[in-house]
Amino acid sequence: MQMGMHTDTERCVRAVRSKDARFDGWFFTAVLTTGIYCRPSCPVVPPKPENMVFHPSAAACQQAGFRACKRCRPDTSPGSPEWNQRADLVARAMRLIADGVVDREGVPGLAARLGYSTRQVERQLLAELGAGPLALARAQRSQTARLLIETTALPMAQIAFAAGFSSIRTFNDTVREVFALSPSDLRTRTPDRRGASTPGALSLRLPFRAPLNPDNLFGHLAATAVPGVEEWRDGSYRRTLRLPYGHGIAALAPAPDHIACRLTLSDLRDLTVAISRCRRLLDLDADPVAIDDQLRADPVLAPLVDKGPGRRVPRTVDEAEFAVRAVLGQQVSTAAARTHAARLVTAHGEPVDDPEGGLTHLFPDPRALAELDPETLALPRTRRTTLTTLVRALADGDLGLGVESDWPQTRERLLALPGFGPWTADVIAMRALGDPDAFLPTDLGVRRAARELGLPSTPAALTARAAVWRPWRAYAVQYLWATDNHPINFLPAQGRP
Repeated sequence: MQMGMHTDTERCVRAVRSKDARFDGWFFTAVLTTGIYCRPSCPVVPPKPENMVFHPSAAACQQAGFRACKRCRPDTSPGSPEWNQRADLVARAMRLIADGVVDREGVPGLAARLGYSTRQVERQLLAELGAGPLALARAQRSQTARLLIETTALPMAQIAFAAGFSSIRTFNDTVREVFALSPSDLRTRTPDRRGASTPGALSLRLPFRAPLNPDNLFGHLAATAVPGVEEWRDGSYRRTLRLPYGHGIAALAPAPDHIACRLTLSDLRDLTVAISRCRRLLDLDADPVAIDDQLRADPVLAPLVDKGPGRRVPRTVDEAEFAVRAVLGQQVSTAAARTHAARLVTAHGEPVDDPEGGLTHLFPDPRALAELDPETLALPRTRRTTLTTLVRALADGDLGLGVESDWPQTRERLLALPGFGPWTADVIAMRALGDPDAFLPTDLGVRRAARELGLPSTPAALTARAAVWRPWRAYAVQYLWATDNHPINFLPAQGRP
């Protein structure tokens, strides 16, 4: 796969003819004779090549006047893996748009977060994606609206508001234009899929590119879960979410062809952001075939990849939270790190109500933690200094951790903080910032696996040897960790072998 694949007509035609689902989200096929656009894996008979044009985004298709196919539902395909593997302006902008920034702060707010002018951002998005930030945000709103229409019994006026539309009329016009159906017709077509009418609660499916190995993904989240904020219950990983308009609770469970997701939100306007953060947490927009193919080319990693292909990087729903937890986890066991974090949650977290009773708090934000008394922390004095310096920098805005972060620049800023060494900076880059090439050569588990596999075990030599795994070294770490009999590598329900 590669950037700008939609410009390679011959390759796109081959993908459409083979109905290859691996290409879903990489490009979209617009059919001139029907006026609809599809995902590459659409099950209908492929049109003639001369009747196909290819676009890099659903928004570009919609802007060109094409309607979404009712059969393959291209608006629900997994997101492009490019936005997770790149750190340039366009990728950072797309991550912010997915997080709802345009709807909340407008295009000027998007540009300000990126540190560019509005004109520069619009020009680059239009050049690469065929659509500007407003069109991309509109496509996302229409997808959210469709999800609410089909999975809830909420009134249409409430759906329009929750999806981010400024008026009922704009909502109706957009749905008709994008899907060639009225909102009521969309609901009539899928009566069996509607969920409970309880405001703020709904169930949905999160698609992904196969294969997906859930063992290390859910095993890691469950094994490191902070009591009160996270739990594993009845085959689902559950956690609280701090969201722009309120809070939420997400329950995520692996299924063969999707992730089952239950969301309980205090404000439905947070739906799009909650979905985006759950997808990011589980690394669902990754391209596992491309990643595994490269790692499998190394004869040392090949058996590990073949044994459990499709490993993802367990990430986070809150970058600042993860940074705090990374500091708490320095040079201590998983259990000790959970205990330290749980104490912070009890003392400084914001209470929430959980209908199922297992979750009690949001993880405290940096502003709340900036007021804590260091003497109350059961940590070595140097670790207290590291933690208080971090939360103060986050609370004051001197250090920004978010989906828009520049990976190399943020890593340098982290390393400049007292008590931050390569392991802490790199684990934050890997799991909080989403850098797919972040590497942990000093990690105990990585070094142990390296010795067992006959790889160099010193950090410098291992880093040099790992160059052949680039740009997917974060995924190589997951395969190396999987050689250990640690709880992070196993679903709680299946236990250890």
